[in-house]
Amino acid sequence: MFWWIVATIVAFFVKGLCGFANTLVFTTILSFGNSNVNISPVELVLGYPTNLILAWKERKSIKWSVCIPLALLVVAGSIPGVLFLKNADTALIKLVFGAVIILLGLEMLIREFQTKKVKQSKVILAIIGVLSGLLCGLYGVGALLGAYVNRVTDDSSSFKANICVVFLVENTFRVILYGLWGILTLEILKQVIVLIPLMLTGLALGMFSGKFLDEKVVKKIVIVMLIVSGIALIKNNC
Repeated sequence: MFWWIVATIVAFFVKGLCGFANTLVFTTILSFGNSNVNISPVELVLGYPTNLILAWKERKSIKWSVCIPLALLVVAGSIPGVLFLKNADTALIKLVFGAVIILLGLEMLIREFQTKKVKQSKVILAIIGVLSGLLCGLYGVGALLGAYVNRVTDDSSSFKANICVVFLVENTFRVILYGLWGILTLEILKQVIVLIPLMLTGLALGMFSGKFLDEKVVKKIVIVMLIVSGIALIKNNC
């Protein structure tokens, strides 16, 4: 239980500070000793209200033309992702997840050093949306989605608002799928109830710290830590 407590506080501190990466942090910390089919539903239910809180807080910065198409594509990709989560080999999932962390971390790190915004591409939108749906269904990971939203929003408030709206739509759909397919159980909900105060504490600390800490520096540190964790996860499961 110790690592569940640590993962919850750290992951949702990052969520409050950066608006994303909570799932990567949460899953990475716990993947060394737990199955993804047990981790993902806990993080999903814990993260649901945080997306609602951040989206409401930054509601003036929501761009519906950005978040609605992405949300629909992510939902479409979630179905095969959830099916794979329920039926795939645990060791294989961890190996794939480690590779996903490394690739996403490198992409995110490169984006952090780029200041030029690019125009939206319908092709890139479709590819990122479907792949994000697969990753969300399998791991709950939306970092690939974050990489795109980061390119089409102007500031931190706009980024948090739009990505959290997409996450809200995807989370709602995935909660239904997890429930129908027996991934979201009563035991999972009991565990979530225990962790909710820790989630709220981490989120509040992250939102408060955002007023004083350099968000970009913190984000880069988190990304580097995720890349290192991905390498370690692959090494431990080979």
